[in-house]
Order: sequence, then C-alpha cells, then structure tokens
Amino acid sequence: ATPDGCTVNRLPEGATVHDLPCHPDDRGVVCELFDPRWEWLDHPFEFCYFWTLKPRTVKGWAMHLEHSDRYCIVTGEMKTVLYDGRSDAATFGQVFEIFLSERRRRMLTIPPGVWHADLNLSETEALIVNFPTIQYNHLKPDKYRLPARTELIPYRMPAELTGY
Repeated sequence: ATPDGCTVNRLPEGATVHDLPCHPDDRGVVCELFDPRWEWLDHPFEFCYFWTLKPRTVKGWAMHLEHSDRYCIVTGEMKTVLYDGRSDAATFGQVFEIFLSERRRRMLTIPPGVWHADLNLSETEALIVNFPTIQYNHLKPDKYRLPARTELIPYRMPAELTGY
C-alpha cells in the first residue's frame, strides 16, 4: 500500500480497477456501480448480469477474444487471478492477483485475451455483477475455457478449493 492507504496492484496491460463510492449511514449502504462522469470506461454499458460463487470454490479459467469483463463484487471476498495470454502485450505471460471485497468495492476491467479465474475466499457465497462490453450471444458465446488446474497457465490453485 502507498502511504495514503491506496493498494498498489500490478495489472495486465489494459486492465483497470476503479474504486466505487459507497455511502454508509445508520440504515445501511448505498454503493454507486456506474456514473458516466467518472470517464474511465472505453466502452459503454451494453449488458449486465450477476453471478455467484459458492464458498471456498474456484471458477475458471475463462477468456474472451471479443469483449472485456467488468466485475463488481457485491457480497463476499474473492481473488481474481489474471494470466495475460496476449503475445503482443507488454505483460504477456505474467500472472496477477486482484482481491475484490465487499469491504472495498471496486470495478475490475479484464480485457480480451486475458485468462481469468475466480476464487471465493470467504465462508459465504460471493455475488458479482458483470457489465461486459458486448451482449451475450447464446448461439456463439465469446468464451473459452480451461480447467482450474492446468499446466498451460503458471498458477497453482489452492488444493482445498473445489470447482472447475
């Protein structure tokens, strides 16, 4: 962390993290998920869905060629592992870990060509909202998968986690 408390994260070329404003009061919390005035996105919102990940479970690896994922965690704590598979990127072949938590809500942008796996580190189900840069095509999905434990990516998933 920096002296002012900001987390220092290395990211693959083209990936971004944006802190989301949260406004707690005595009744609960309001968290802003998107405001165009932030001017940090290079694509408009086209589609939105949420997904969950059971406790102590891993989901991945996945990669897209045509679109970016934009994750925002709502509940739980999750580690997203990124592997840059783009041979033309300055960060090609590198692995990155990003922690997403309901305690510090952020938007993570994962560009095309970057493999990603998600690990729920908490004892509760994690809920994640995704704002991908294109609409999902059920007939021709832009999704490529590898098993969570693969020799093709230089990252070892913790043995105690379950999933694919």
